[in-house]
Amino acid sequence: MMLADDGISRSDINSWIEDIVPRDIHTQYIAEAFTEATFEHDQTAVQGGLSNPIWELLDRGGKRWRSMVFVTLVRGFGESPERFKRYACIPELLHSGTLLVDDVEDGATLRRGEPAVHRQYGEDVALNAGNTLYFLPLKILSENSSNLSAESRLRGYEMVIEELTSTHLGQAVDIYWHNDREIRMTEGEYLEMCACKTGSLGRLAARLAPIVVEQSKPVERSLAKWAQNLAVAFQISDDVLDIENTIGNVDGFGKEYGNDIREGKKTLMAIHAANNARPEDVVRLEEILHTEETDRADIEEFVDILRTTESIGFARERAHEFKRAALDHLATVELDDEPARKLVEFTQFSVERSG
Repeated sequence: MMLADDGISRSDINSWIEDIVPRDIHTQYIAEAFTEATFEHDQTAVQGGLSNPIWELLDRGGKRWRSMVFVTLVRGFGESPERFKRYACIPELLHSGTLLVDDVEDGATLRRGEPAVHRQYGEDVALNAGNTLYFLPLKILSENSSNLSAESRLRGYEMVIEELTSTHLGQAVDIYWHNDREIRMTEGEYLEMCACKTGSLGRLAARLAPIVVEQSKPVERSLAKWAQNLAVAFQISDDVLDIENTIGNVDGFGKEYGNDIREGKKTLMAIHAANNARPEDVVRLEEILHTEETDRADIEEFVDILRTTESIGFARERAHEFKRAALDHLATVELDDEPARKLVEFTQFSVERSG
């Protein structure tokens, strides 16, 4: 389910992003968005080193749901999203930056069905483009296109820094776990990683909307808790969906078959299984996740252990618990009826979807 807002679509978000990162670079843009030339800017190099790789990723799709969360909340507070369109781009710019960098860190080969950007442009170009997307939101806040108060600008700046550092904290933990053979983390540590890595940018979008329309800090906190619980619920349910698709795949050993297992992903299900399985089964779980060449028999054995320990059902129920908590926090925020309804439906679909 795409979170839609009357009159605002994914293509509108793309056009707003084009105002921030044009498809066709010109020297005036470089001077305004970055810095005046002391000598002379190389327009061709900026085109090839920034705009092209960024739009290579953006043009492949993506739902832009973080930006749409911002738009829907702004509408819910009775304000026009058009007034805050540059702010609506902030979560998507940051999300795209993390994808560019994460793919290099993960050694990914594909992104959205095509070769990862660093495979086409080089790791150096992809990393620099990704890092640039971390800084452009700060430029948006500093330019103050919507005439925010000094207090709101400071709140926005501090919040973006907080959430951006949080997502890197989560990524650091996830990378360390991926390189560690043991399934030694606790459920609480896993949930904290999700809240940081998966939750930060959704939380950022949810917090930014009340900040720019100058809602109170308690409203901002309630929406932050909604977004965080939603993100954790989404991550758990996404992992469960991967296993359920694996169980349902009887036709062949394709890309969607055991994807998380082959990537060595330590999910809530794996943690629960490691805490409840026989010692020899825990050893097998760790061996399978750590091997570089995972075959079908390995994946089926892994899933069998998850079934034996009832870890799939456990994780599914935890996802629904976090979804209910998210809806409880959302209900405390006073929003116009239609945007509120859409956010409730979006929360439910994010956890209950089947594909």
